[in-house]
Amino acid sequence: MELDPLLLSRLQFAFVVSFHAIFPVFTIGLASYIAVLNGLFYRTDNPAWERLASFWTRVFAVVFGMGVVSGIVMSFQFGTNWSNFSLAASNFLGPVLSYEVVTAFFLEAAFLGVLLFGRGKVPQGVHLFAAVMVALGTFISSFWILAANSWMQTPAGMELVDGRFHVTSWSEAIFNPSFPYRFAHMALASFLTGGFVVAGVSAWYLLLGRDVEANRKAFSMCLWLLLLLAPTQAVVGDFHGLNTLEHQPTKVAAMEGNWETREGAPLLLFAWPDQTAQENHFEIGIPGLASLILTHHLDGEVPGVSAVPPEEQPPVWIVFWSFRIMVAMGLLMIAVALAGLWLRLKGRLYDHRGYLQLMRGMTVTPFLAVLAGWFVTETGRAPWLVYGIMDQAEALTPSLTGGMALFTLVGYGLVYAVVFWAGILYLTRVVRQGMLPEPPHEDEVERPKRPFSAAHVPFEDAASHPGRN
Repeated sequence: MELDPLLLSRLQFAFVVSFHAIFPVFTIGLASYIAVLNGLFYRTDNPAWERLASFWTRVFAVVFGMGVVSGIVMSFQFGTNWSNFSLAASNFLGPVLSYEVVTAFFLEAAFLGVLLFGRGKVPQGVHLFAAVMVALGTFISSFWILAANSWMQTPAGMELVDGRFHVTSWSEAIFNPSFPYRFAHMALASFLTGGFVVAGVSAWYLLLGRDVEANRKAFSMCLWLLLLLAPTQAVVGDFHGLNTLEHQPTKVAAMEGNWETREGAPLLLFAWPDQTAQENHFEIGIPGLASLILTHHLDGEVPGVSAVPPEEQPPVWIVFWSFRIMVAMGLLMIAVALAGLWLRLKGRLYDHRGYLQLMRGMTVTPFLAVLAGWFVTETGRAPWLVYGIMDQAEALTPSLTGGMALFTLVGYGLVYAVVFWAGILYLTRVVRQGMLPEPPHEDEVERPKRPFSAAHVPFEDAASHPGRN
């Protein structure tokens, strides 16, 4: 059987991006949380904030390292598997990715050491400044990466000359039509991910009765954050969907499982898309609701997948079900946040064991939502790499063989399995160890008692010691 280098390269990139995406989406939110904790400790001098900051900084260090390792491979793939694309888009992607390194990675690298090892060694204000700079660096990094990816989704500010993209307006290229919505959507996803992980770990510690004061503070903070951001994410997602409808109607059609352009399209709760027959099986839907959501009119027109030729259609079943997983996770987050508000008003937020157990399980939901969202975004633009201009087959390295692509795919899988296993193992140990105990005040320190012997008796009294004759 002949191996298809295009299919294997797509699988390889999907695997690497999916593996990498779960780390920065966590570290972006966690870095900001650590900066807030350090700020609260600086202002109040409450050691509970310091213990929280120290603990989550250790977690951040491991996850940040795993993100860096997995992210390096992505840039290699542009040259090894997608050299035609790299050559064509180098005038834009080269500078943008360089800006990410110069403005974000260097900033993070410069202050990460101070954040990790400077506590107690540098002034408290300097340590707080380092935490803020690391958090800022993670946001700057996501800014450039999302600008590059959004340009591939909605290309702007460029012209194609002799097979190469030339930038005509840097502002239009960077702030392309989909960038503001995608950046806001990703930033909120990062805060939600960090919030649910911190809340889940804090809930587990509360169940165990470990450092109750600090973990009550962390749990309460996170639930206020989630109560605010989970519904906000739904609103931002709606704006993002309307923007996608304008610029990538086929992707929206695949998300809705809508094959024919029609008015009053139903919102499908369940269906089994059949790409060959260009229809759905076992449809269960709410009449007119898709049109209402997308156009804000019950009889609004919703585009169909069949409006474009089959060779320009994305794999509908992946986009359709990934979108529903993402939405389901989002609705679950909103429901859990509202349940937390109800328990808070009842005075049972910290002792309702069922809710605390639920929050432990909720730590995985933001990661599922992020992965599903990336599948919708990336698979939904297929077969285009630069939407409407360059398809994936044109972007592939000409000399790449199926065997070469399979070899690297298997190699990355094995290496990433080791990295993931080692990282999760260490993170598990950090979480099980928990926060370091609060150091006692100097006046509370009990002096160690040395073993009693004649050597410890003052010289003038030694002769009277019972052990001496």
